Amino acid sequence: MSRVALVTGGSRGIGASISHALKDAGYTVAATYAGNDEAAAKFTGETGIKTYKWNVADYNACKEGIAGVEADLGPIDIVVANAGITRDAPFHRMTPEQWQEVIDTNLTGVFNTVHPIWPGMRERKFGRVIVISSINGQKGQFAQVNYAATKAGDLGIVKSLAQEGARAGITANAICPGYIATDMVMAVPEKVRESIIAQIPAGRLGEPEEIARCVVFLASDDSGFINGSTISANGAQFFV
Repeated sequence: MSRVALVTGGSRGIGASISHALKDAGYTVAATYAGNDEAAAKFTGETGIKTYKWNVADYNACKEGIAGVEADLGPIDIVVANAGITRDAPFHRMTPEQWQEVIDTNLTGVFNTVHPIWPGMRERKFGRVIVISSINGQKGQFAQVNYAATKAGDLGIVKSLAQEGARAGITANAICPGYIATDMVMAVPEKVRESIIAQIPAGRLGEPEEIARCVVFLASDDSGFINGSTISANGAQFFV
């Protein structure tokens, strides 16, 4: 029986590529989404990957949703915390609501997603926790105090979970993508996109599939001694 992988925000963008790649690698995949029913239905129709709707900012919704996934597919062995939002504004204009909404989704959402799954991983002596952070959590970014804070915080979660889970056969690792050719990035004006690419030594945007391949490796048995680590997939734009 194949291992079960849960990918939050797994029906669009980088998350969709992760879901695809895990399925192709032989995992049984569940993808969550927050609100776009039409896109989720299309994704399931095209891929056969089941989608589940809940808000990762709501702990009870996560707990109930995860219970539903496990009832349908079996115990979750791999969790990819990918769901995230932006509410960008320069700090002097950022509202408490913009701050809190991003914190609730990008940071607390990781806790809400992993926490209900963690006991089962400990009991079964196996687990893979993979958190999708960001280059901007490593270096900061203008008008993204809220987003950068959450993505930096995600790295702290991973380093701590790695220490707690290691003896139980659980690994926790992060991936920090740079600028990736998702619909969101491709929708920005061409001149802005060119200015972004000019900062990337590789001379191009990353592809979602390149992030997905990192996830597949971290989910595998081959990655068992890699724990508490961060993969920076940014075309040499930033070094830690």
